[in-house]
Amino acid sequence: MKSRVLLIFSLVLLLTGGAPRAGAQKPFTLEQVLRAPFPENLTAARAGSRLAWTFAQEGRRNIWVAEGPEFAARQLTKYREDDGQEIAELAFSADGDTIVYVRGGEKNAAGQAPNPTSNPAGAEQAVWAVRWSGGEARRIDAGNSPQVSARGVVAYAKDGQIWLAVLAREEKPQQVAARGRNTEPRWSPDGSQLAFTSSRGDHSFVAVYDAAARTVRYLAPSVDSDGDPQWSGDGKRIAFVRRPAVSRDTPEGYFIAPDVAHPWSIWVADLAGGGAQEVWRSAAAAEGSFPYMARDTGGGVLHWGAENRLVFASEQDGWQHLYAISAEGGAAQLLTPGNCEVEQWAFSPDRATIVFSSNCEDVDRRHLWRVGVAGGQPQRVTIGEGIEWSPTLLGDGKTLAYLASDARWPGRPFVASLDAPGKARQLAAETLPADFPAASLVVLRPAVIPSTDGLPIHVQLFLPPGAKAGEKRPAVVFMHGGSMRQMLLGWHYMYYYANAYALNQYLASRGYVVLSLNYRSGVGYGRAFREAPGRAGRGASEYQDVVAAGLYLRAREDVDSRRIGLWGGSYGGYLTALGLARNSDLFAAGVDLHGVHDWPTDNWDGKNIPPELTRLAHESSPVSAVNTWRSPVLFVHGDDDRNVMFTQTVDLVARLRPRGVHVEQLIFPDEVHDFLLYRHWAEAYRAAADFFEREMRGAEPPGAPKAMR
Repeated sequence: MKSRVLLIFSLVLLLTGGAPRAGAQKPFTLEQVLRAPFPENLTAARAGSRLAWTFAQEGRRNIWVAEGPEFAARQLTKYREDDGQEIAELAFSADGDTIVYVRGGEKNAAGQAPNPTSNPAGAEQAVWAVRWSGGEARRIDAGNSPQVSARGVVAYAKDGQIWLAVLAREEKPQQVAARGRNTEPRWSPDGSQLAFTSSRGDHSFVAVYDAAARTVRYLAPSVDSDGDPQWSGDGKRIAFVRRPAVSRDTPEGYFIAPDVAHPWSIWVADLAGGGAQEVWRSAAAAEGSFPYMARDTGGGVLHWGAENRLVFASEQDGWQHLYAISAEGGAAQLLTPGNCEVEQWAFSPDRATIVFSSNCEDVDRRHLWRVGVAGGQPQRVTIGEGIEWSPTLLGDGKTLAYLASDARWPGRPFVASLDAPGKARQLAAETLPADFPAASLVVLRPAVIPSTDGLPIHVQLFLPPGAKAGEKRPAVVFMHGGSMRQMLLGWHYMYYYANAYALNQYLASRGYVVLSLNYRSGVGYGRAFREAPGRAGRGASEYQDVVAAGLYLRAREDVDSRRIGLWGGSYGGYLTALGLARNSDLFAAGVDLHGVHDWPTDNWDGKNIPPELTRLAHESSPVSAVNTWRSPVLFVHGDDDRNVMFTQTVDLVARLRPRGVHVEQLIFPDEVHDFLLYRHWAEAYRAAADFFEREMRGAEPPGAPKAMR
């Protein structure tokens, strides 16, 4: 028990630098709480103890590195501007002496890369390389998804094709010519062959390129959709995912089409014999559906572990967990039991151990656990009131790197011995601004409230410091986007929501009671909660949770029931607009960032949707209730949004103006959905705070930016 207490205490001290004194809160600016560097893309070399990650600080994105045993952090790249060019997909060369990475965002349907600064020279997404020792980075070619082979050849995707470039030489890249849209390049362990996915529209193949023979062959081609190829340790076999073909008249459209099961299977191909066999098939029930969250959250769906065991994600018991089977087939073994979600995971260099992040035993946070590929009881690695994510096992097989935060301190990189995680060491602590107001931030209070239909809903409360007995405060409800997201009891592990957390802390410091709502259709509480009946364009069932949050605030003694606002982005923007449209009697004002306002308009992948479902989707949208919209609203949107069509805001503003609704707008030309420029985040949040001050308190801070009326 004593060692457990010491471990908790050590983690708290690492994250907080000591507990802030009671009553130590001091006023702070939005910029002070917003400009802390945000870490991402934690990556380790294949051998040794070299580690790399990215920091985004006030829009300046750079690669940072550290090496054991000292782990002294240093900045490797030299990008000095808030230019909106992201850095991602870091990959070490086999010798660890070079880091390959991608700079810039993906092209849209018109073939345009994000260019939020409106640079007349244009922008691109390109693969770059930089030496571990430093120096100027070198552009390899336009493209993304770089993978470096054991022989020093970089495979990457460009305009739907796979290209190869020798890392050590500046020579013209060579294309691996294959029909279709080709993605997911993955080298064999010895670097002699390259597997990739070749999509042909309504079907896809797993292809293998032989570098010496310069030939391409396809593994067990069929009418189905194959992908996610994974090499065995000896390079003799490939496991891949197969999803069965669907008819042309199958309704499609995640936010509108009916919920149906999406079965899938795992196949293993023998490269010498050329044959392939199915080794596992999901159940036909909805819980057996392809685990798309695993594909999207950094863990991946399928992996080849030690002892020829295949590790894969599944929700077959109603929660996202990891399972293992023999590559020869057989029953699947549950590795991560519990009524909780496994979200991100990483393997040890020998592929025998998995470290994963989950909300097991702490539903509104994330902690790290470890388990063997062969099974056994999972062991908790991190303990306390922090939030830990992005586990990465270094090439030495002994050191664990991860990112961590808590209620007051934002995400930071840490390293620790896998066998002694309580002695974690923070990296690059000097990058946090000296005036960061950690001591002035509030510690969130969790609560569970009943929705209007009785469903338990988790919320987090930011209660303003220094409140006096009987004092009535304005309040706001914050709703995340996604909707497959979960807000936590501290700084979030995603850049978008770390920014949102900063604004919520700032609003609390300004005297607002802030309620962060984990409405149904979000993650963290099981598949049934996430796939709740009637959600989104099927009836907006999650709106019941928004109303419940408003009623909960209205009943609190410290809240002025006439001054309850809403704010959120994307899906949260949708719920903000829906609240103002349907219940201006409850919600006094709202800030809607790039929200969806009419589901049929933004049903990007929708086809074969029956008329009655299209009608239901429209009725589930804010545009269907504009006649009862009375409360003022601020719209914020970038007009190069690749997630939510800009016309969603154009159309809604045009509908509200003739009805006399007070509308303000802040529009960013050439900006995308998840704002790429730090200055746009700061401007949007300043405008939001100013808007709430004017509309809910009748005050206008001197020097505050004005949104366009």
